[in-house]
Amino acid sequence: MEGVLVGGKAPHFKAKAVARGQVVEHFSLDLFSNKYVIFFFYPLNFTFVCPTELHAFQTRLKDFQAREAEVIGCSVDSHFSHLAWLNIPKSKGGIEGISYPIVSDVNKKIAKDYHILNEEAGMAFRGLFLIDREGIVRHQLINDFPIGRSVDEALRVLDAWIFHEKNGEVCPANWKEGDRSMKPTQEGLAHYFG
Repeated sequence: MEGVLVGGKAPHFKAKAVARGQVVEHFSLDLFSNKYVIFFFYPLNFTFVCPTELHAFQTRLKDFQAREAEVIGCSVDSHFSHLAWLNIPKSKGGIEGISYPIVSDVNKKIAKDYHILNEEAGMAFRGLFLIDREGIVRHQLINDFPIGRSVDEALRVLDAWIFHEKNGEVCPANWKEGDRSMKPTQEGLAHYFG
């Protein structure tokens, strides 16, 4: 189905990125093989909802890393723009202190390949993709420009996927780490509701 990446290989790319204040000339997801990746797109630098999301991911970065997951941001801005925004304090709308990589998608090819480019606006919707250790997309979420994402939900989905990989059981609605799961059978469902 057009636009649905779940179940398939995450689209490959090579691009410039900024990580820990330094430019990475040839950044790709290959750098994170055998790790989970939370790959998220945001519309533009120097905007309003976007810095709240970038800082929210930074605040919980250690929680992702404890699960062997890397967080990677991406927008259609240049790496120069990323560097400039990183030099502006949070109190002034900047993203100073963000340490995870931010990819530069100036030609908009990555956003197009991930089916989240709003061509009329010339920027990406707020797409978020959970990519497993084999490079397979296991979850995707796309918000319109005005709606910020929940970092807690990204962690919950990551926990659910890790749990499923380890146990083979499935995670019912609103499942959180420590909640009951179920076997993916009619009997498992009956037991869960019973």
